[in-house]
Amino acid sequence: MGILFTIIVISGLSVVPAILIRLLVDEAIPNGDITQLTLLGMGMILVPFINALIGVAQRWVSSRVGEGIIFDLRRELFAHLQRMSLRFFTATKTGELMNRLNSDVVGAQQAITGTFVSIVSNVISVIVILVVMVQADWRLTLLAVAALPLFVLPARRVAKVLRRVTQQQMEHEAKMSGILQESFNVSGALLVRLFGRWDEEKERFSEQASLVRDYGVRRAMVGRGFFAALGLVSAVGTAAVFWVGGLLVINGSISLGTIIMFSTLLTQLYGPLSAISNSRVEFATSLVSFERVFEVLDLETDIPAPIDPVPLLPASGRVELADVSFRYQSEGPEGLEAVKRFSWHATPGDEDVVPQASTRNWALNDISFVGEPGSLVALVGPSGAGKTTISYLVPRLYDVTEGRVLIDGKDVRDIDLKELAATVGVVTQETYLFHDTIAANLRYAKPDATLEELVEAATAANIHDMIDQLPEGYETLVGERGYRLSGGEKQRMAIARVLLKDPKILILDEATSHLDSRSEALIQDALELLLEGRTSIVIAHRLSTVRKADQILVVDEGRIVERGHHSDLMEAGGLYAELYETQFESVKA
Repeated sequence: MGILFTIIVISGLSVVPAILIRLLVDEAIPNGDITQLTLLGMGMILVPFINALIGVAQRWVSSRVGEGIIFDLRRELFAHLQRMSLRFFTATKTGELMNRLNSDVVGAQQAITGTFVSIVSNVISVIVILVVMVQADWRLTLLAVAALPLFVLPARRVAKVLRRVTQQQMEHEAKMSGILQESFNVSGALLVRLFGRWDEEKERFSEQASLVRDYGVRRAMVGRGFFAALGLVSAVGTAAVFWVGGLLVINGSISLGTIIMFSTLLTQLYGPLSAISNSRVEFATSLVSFERVFEVLDLETDIPAPIDPVPLLPASGRVELADVSFRYQSEGPEGLEAVKRFSWHATPGDEDVVPQASTRNWALNDISFVGEPGSLVALVGPSGAGKTTISYLVPRLYDVTEGRVLIDGKDVRDIDLKELAATVGVVTQETYLFHDTIAANLRYAKPDATLEELVEAATAANIHDMIDQLPEGYETLVGERGYRLSGGEKQRMAIARVLLKDPKILILDEATSHLDSRSEALIQDALELLLEGRTSIVIAHRLSTVRKADQILVVDEGRIVERGHHSDLMEAGGLYAELYETQFESVKA
């Protein structure tokens, strides 16, 4: 309402100077009225001053509204993307998502606070100006608006062209952002340098940047040509009004002040008329940003929060997978370049494929086991067998395709996501650390943790001594993605972080894969105490680390092919014994 009020006031005041000029020419000067002349002159100064003040107020209100819209859209986009499943992020590029949060949100905001406000302002201005012009002389007014169809007709064609060009330009800008994100993160920069691919990366970026440039030039030229045509129409209309108006002044039909007022109002009339004609073009291009923003907001997550969650806390930690089958699917929002995971993923459209043991359309097939509270379940098997996929189903990073995953007898799909996250702790194969201090990275698991608690967790993970030797101790910055730490140090940081979280269920996915033999032994000794009372699911290629497990599950091609204790599996002489002997011979060699 505030913006609308200022628009009406500014539009009303904009025609006042033209009326004052008419009075000055037709009355004050011919009558020699000094007082009226002075008042009219003061009015010509006062009106623009008031107009400027109201314009400042309008700008403040519109900027508040505009920035508020940007904030709300970015917050909603960020929150929505945070709720998307892991499947979504494996199928899309981070740089393209960032482009949606930045450029597209600003474009959507411009459609509301820029284009929409401009349309309303120009429509009101045209109405006010036409009212004043009709009262002065209806014939000249009719002549002035006769050129209106010439403003409207070209706009439709130009709008279609500009919308298409703008959409293509934004798509290539998103791809360019994706390349920047891939090349400028530490892992990407390291890979480029190790393989000496500077020139190739430069060429890859230049290809997208050049397309953005070309579409930008085309967009500018289409718009410029449209404005040039509108300018020509305005010139023809102005010339016609002046010629006919001049004849009417000569014939005595109208006063000289009237034609001078018309000369001022015509400029104010054709400007808004051009803007209204162009608003169709601007609105069409702005809608591209709107579509790209709401394209993401309209995506439904495949990990929906339960409508009526069942309480879980305090949890005892019983884990059960009942007849679970699962397959990956590559998917991403239209307009984002899908990135297929390198795996056994089913291709889109094969949802009716029946799971068969001879194919890998299904990552997991008929998996069933129970992890009793406080027990240690070990998952072993060759790479790509499906061990990590099993571990992803318990914290509900993915939802099962068939079957159920239960914690304390409750389906994880019915448990509040925050309660589930508080119950299940995971140490993944790849440790991610924020570009922050060691203390801040550890406190990500428990924001109110004291220094004593940090030290206790770090000591249990065999990382405290290393931290204590650093000049800044726990306030040391770990660098982008933790690259100032070694692989083993990052892995022990991850163990310390999840132990600080103190979950009832603990999943360790290759948790000791980056540790040397000495550190691994120390970690194993610590874990024997720390895993006590927790249900633990451990994935390890080093079979020596799982010999004391209460239950060993041997996974191969998405199925559990063996289960039992270490001694029983060794006596059976199956896949487990084969893997164990292979590792043992490798160690002896």
